[in-house]
Parts: sequence; structure tokens; C-alpha cells
Amino acid sequence: MNENSAETMKNRITELFNIDYPIIQAGMIWCSGWELAAAVSNAGGLGIIGAGSMYPEILREHLTKIKAATKKPFAVNLPLLYPSIEEHIQSIIEFKVPIVFTSAGNPKTYTAQLKSHGIKVVHVISSVKFAKKCEEAGVDAVVAEGFEAGGHNGREETTTFCLIPAVRESIQIPLIAAGGIGSGKGMLAAFALGAEGVQIGSRFVCSVESSAHDSFKQRVIQSNEGDTKLMMKNLTPVRLLKNEFYQEIEQAEMSGASNEKLAEILGRGRAKKGMFEGDMVEGELEIGQISAYLDEIKPAGDIVREIWNDFLKEKKRIVEM
Repeated sequence: MNENSAETMKNRITELFNIDYPIIQAGMIWCSGWELAAAVSNAGGLGIIGAGSMYPEILREHLTKIKAATKKPFAVNLPLLYPSIEEHIQSIIEFKVPIVFTSAGNPKTYTAQLKSHGIKVVHVISSVKFAKKCEEAGVDAVVAEGFEAGGHNGREETTTFCLIPAVRESIQIPLIAAGGIGSGKGMLAAFALGAEGVQIGSRFVCSVESSAHDSFKQRVIQSNEGDTKLMMKNLTPVRLLKNEFYQEIEQAEMSGASNEKLAEILGRGRAKKGMFEGDMVEGELEIGQISAYLDEIKPAGDIVREIWNDFLKEKKRIVEM
């Protein structure tokens, strides 16, 4: 039992990952390094290293550091379209990473290989169709991510409130909800819809341990309702904070720009430029709709405890109604 709270939870997700609370920190590019993942895991949740923005040698460095920083379970998020994925997988196996979250690709491709090494596999989806494919592929759990989420998103534009109950009815394996969740109240709502855990990204961007640039963190907590929008739907849907780069993309789309033109405007390294290097003008700023309701940068452990205690408080309130 974690010393942070007298009450923990025992369900399929906490047992699958061997964690105290069914709170999972998303493996976000440029934000989720070893320090953030270790802090979340040490607080009783599941921390995830975002390998999608790391060269193979950088991932190995982060794996070395997190193994020294925590004895608790942690995970690596692995976008399946990543160019050096084979090297990442070898590092994951070599370092005995216990859990891998895969996304952006066919879950059948690497699930059997990872599970043959005793690694638990979770895949991120945005539709009932792909949730069923994940179950057929043999994954241990799925993350169903609604339209509200930051970063790369599903083309279906299904909101979390609609997606979670639909996925729950379509599969038998454990279900984690994501998209628009940043509090214990949101977590309780996700559980009411059929989730057994929550994956939270934007809230942990605004943590002390997040590797995001301070300028990006400040921009997030200063954002208001309507300051994010899903863009580049025909190319690769991504939810962005509005800035000059966003405006350039919006104008191009309104003028009927081709996917090739959009790709040219996007170029390479835009997300790194904005989220990691702090260019709030020309950078790509990926964040979810919940950003409008975030107003403080806190240690990740405090965020985990705050969400969990809020969840228990709201649960008690509902029961007593």
C-alpha cells in the first residue's frame, strides 16, 4: 500500500499494473521523461516515458535513470510508426520494462513479441472498431481516447463521454479512459461510464517534473476555453493551442491547401520547437481541452494525490445524495 493515502483501489487495472491508484500519466512527446514518470510511479500511479520524441540512445538514458529513481512499475509509450521502433523494442526488452503502451499503428505488429518477454501491452484507440481489433490482437488493456485529448487524435471526433460506454460494451478486457480528464471529478465520471482507470496528459504537462519548456507550461495554465482546436484532420489530426503557427495552418486549410502543402508548412521539429524549446510563436503546441481549467504548476506526486482524494470525495458525495 502507498503511504500517500490510507485508501487505495483494487481493480483490474491496479492489479494488472501492480499500482495503488488507477491513475496513469500519458506518455507525451517532449513532456514525459524519466523524471515525470518516476514521480508519478513513486506516488502510486503509473508513470510513462514518452519514447516517440526520443532517439534510441536517449531512451536508453531515460530507462537507466528511471530504474535508479523508482522501484515501482513504470511504462514506455511506443508510437508504432516511429522510424527506429526496432531499436526501441530491443531496449525495452533489455531493460525489462514491465509495461508498454502502443499507439498509432496496428496492435498486432508487436504485441506477441512484447508479451513473449513478459511485458504487458496496452494500445491506445479512438473508436469501437479499433478497440475490437486490439482485443483480437491479444493486448492486455486498451486506452479509449476521446476527441478532447491533446496531441494526435482520432479522425472520428468521438468525445470521451460517447466513446467510453460504447467501447465498454464492445470488449471484455480492461478499459482506461483518456481525453478531457484532469480531476477526480472527471475520473469518477469516466468510471461511471465503464472505465477502470484514467490516462491523464495535459494535467501532468503542468507539473514540476515535466520536461516541457517553462514557457509552454505557462502558456497552458494561461489558456482559456476555446484556445485549442483539432487541426490538420486530413493529414494527421492534432489538437493545438492557438498561436501564429496555428493561424498559418488554419489559413492554409481554409484556402484548400493540399496535404503536401500542409506537410511543407508543418516541416520537421515543430513540436520540439514549441513544447521543448519554448517557441510560443512558431512552435506546435499540443495540449488538450482540459488546459482551459488548469491554473497551477505542481509536483507530479501532489497532482496524483489531489486527483485521487478528489475522486474519493466526489464518490462519497454521490453515494450520500
